[in-house]
Amino acid sequence: MVELRLTNTRTRGKEPFRPIDPANVRLYLCGPTVYDRAHLGNARPVVVIDVLVRLLRHVYGADHVTYVRNFTDVDDKINATALARQQEGAPGSLEDLIRQRTEETIGWYHADMDALGAARPDHEPRATDYIPQMIAMIQTLIDGGHAYARDGHVLFRVRSYADYGKLSGRSVDDMIAGARVEVAPFKEDPMDFVLWKPSDAELPGWDSPWGRGRPGWHIECSAMSLELLGESFDIHAGGIDLQFPHHENEIAQSCCAHPHGEFARVWLHNEMLQVEGKKMSKSLGNFFTVRDLLDQGIPGEVIRFVLLSTHYRKPMDWTAEKAREAEAVLRKWRGLTAGTDPAPSPSAAVIAALADDLNTAGAIAALHDLAGKGDGAGLLASARLLGLLGEDLGGWAQAPDLSAWAARLDDLRVAAKASKDFSAVDALKAALLSAGAEVRMGPAGVELVPGPDFDAAKLPQ
Repeated sequence: MVELRLTNTRTRGKEPFRPIDPANVRLYLCGPTVYDRAHLGNARPVVVIDVLVRLLRHVYGADHVTYVRNFTDVDDKINATALARQQEGAPGSLEDLIRQRTEETIGWYHADMDALGAARPDHEPRATDYIPQMIAMIQTLIDGGHAYARDGHVLFRVRSYADYGKLSGRSVDDMIAGARVEVAPFKEDPMDFVLWKPSDAELPGWDSPWGRGRPGWHIECSAMSLELLGESFDIHAGGIDLQFPHHENEIAQSCCAHPHGEFARVWLHNEMLQVEGKKMSKSLGNFFTVRDLLDQGIPGEVIRFVLLSTHYRKPMDWTAEKAREAEAVLRKWRGLTAGTDPAPSPSAAVIAALADDLNTAGAIAALHDLAGKGDGAGLLASARLLGLLGEDLGGWAQAPDLSAWAARLDDLRVAAKASKDFSAVDALKAALLSAGAEVRMGPAGVELVPGPDFDAAKLPQ
């Protein structure tokens, strides 16, 4: 069996991956808060973990992997969006408008991630469906002395967990000195964080032993992962921006509520995304969603290729040039594999690269080698392990039919040979080249091949 090695954020080292149960490898990825469209940075962990899940299923068996990715559908930003709609005159109660917004946003998310070739997880729990489990876990923490109720709030007592800070590598006192923490009269310690907070009459809420309220963000993932994956599971993943405080708090809650479990053995964090060398932000005007790129005509497969071209533990820079290069490569590879059946298994070089801490950049280099050797079958099987060259993502690369234009150019060429006036030939050839077509003229006739930048709208009318 292939040995996988993954970099564990918690131990800060690359380790052999040893699943708790090889017959059921379990993985949890923190999913989106569903109040708006997913931006490109949100897509990176989804695509990275999609490749990891494909690799795990290749190694351990398609039915031996359980993949969970949640939806946070109770959140102050969601409430604010729904309240704004209500104030603008939208019909229905606030709860109705919140539900409409979350349903709408989940639909957007599915459509956008589907366009990137990311398979749906085995489970997609919604936080609002697991409120009883959250309340039960909070009560367990209170009973164990790890949490306390105060003024309708329940807070986790951070100093009750001796290992707090190990994931991010900082002590509690250092965190207080170097970070902005919310100081509130109901807190025993500035670092204590909310497990439950009160809801007024206008906000969504649920009955609890501490009054009507709603859960804090961190308790949601702890409760959902416990319910679906158990007290101990193999991999917990997400963006590096979630390392602290979200993942640090998840560990504290889960390990204190269930001290006999390990929670997650391996923590995988992908680095942040930049755009043209700068941090993506609305203030810089370089913030865009996945849908923005798709609507600009950039195929989902191209976006996926660019995201995988950089190792997940390195910052990734999205550039227009990278997208153009990716499209050219994918067109070439799709041409090479057209009409070809995939090899029985991916190439050893591609598997070895992915098994080495999910080195997708190295795997793509191996795909280039296969293409250079003309191994279409091997290229197809290996690319599909990365979620590339699948039939579901190939519609964008269907070559347009340029046979009529080829025949027209050939007729002009025949006439020009007789008249010795090649101006019409040169004019049409220039127009075709300007549209992005490659013009091949030989004794057998004229062949037109659409290039990576081909635009049918630029063809002469």
